[in-house]
Amino acid sequence: MKNTALITGASGGIGYELAELFAKDGYNLVLVARSEDKLHQIALQFAIKYKVHAKVVVQDLAIPEAPQLIFDELKKDGVQVDVLVNNAGFANYGYFRETDLQKELDMMQVNILALTHLSKLFLGQIRTDKPARILNIASTAAFPPGPLMAVYYASKAYVLSFSEALAAEQKGTNVSVTVLCPGATATDFKERANLSGSGIFSEALLDDAKSVAKAGYDGLMAGEVIMFPGFKDKLTAFSVRVFPRSLMRNLVKKVQEKRQ
Repeated sequence: MKNTALITGASGGIGYELAELFAKDGYNLVLVARSEDKLHQIALQFAIKYKVHAKVVVQDLAIPEAPQLIFDELKKDGVQVDVLVNNAGFANYGYFRETDLQKELDMMQVNILALTHLSKLFLGQIRTDKPARILNIASTAAFPPGPLMAVYYASKAYVLSFSEALAAEQKGTNVSVTVLCPGATATDFKERANLSGSGIFSEALLDDAKSVAKAGYDGLMAGEVIMFPGFKDKLTAFSVRVFPRSLMRNLVKKVQEKRQ
């Protein structure tokens, strides 16, 4: 029987590229996102191209009940998940005192609570007699404080810390946990976060979604704990250890301020 990978946020960007890598390697898929039409198109595309089965689950992870609903639907259909990819996430740009509260709460629900909830549910049902994996998508934003995206940076710091702790807990078992830490990546992330004009999304600094996904996939399969897609991403993480945090928070603010 083929293994099955569940990918959240699978309708585009890094999630889509990860789903294709799993399909190419013969994994059946569970594709989770809000965009039903897109998911069905992707499922059909991969079924034809790679001869795999792709189940579509339409859920909005900003709804607290969504992880349990996903889990219950798969359990009812007898779908055993071997790899969980917590990719869904979004950001919001602006001074915290001025940003929309509901958007921040939804961000915490998707970036932190849904990821934690899904990890708890699927870790509890993973078979221990064969390898299983969890891949969480954090960011280089997990390392420094993030003025003008305060909640987003804090949420990714949680994902990094949580993933490292899980990896240590699961060491010596058949379950591996990997956290991927890309920098700014060319997806629709920028538009949704209202980041147009911010220096953090300078075209010269952008990673591309395909290479980011490949780095994450390779690291996951190799059992790595923390993966960076490229040298500049490693440099970002390393610089936080070297430079005073007062310098880092002011530098991040300066880089993220929008150009007029």
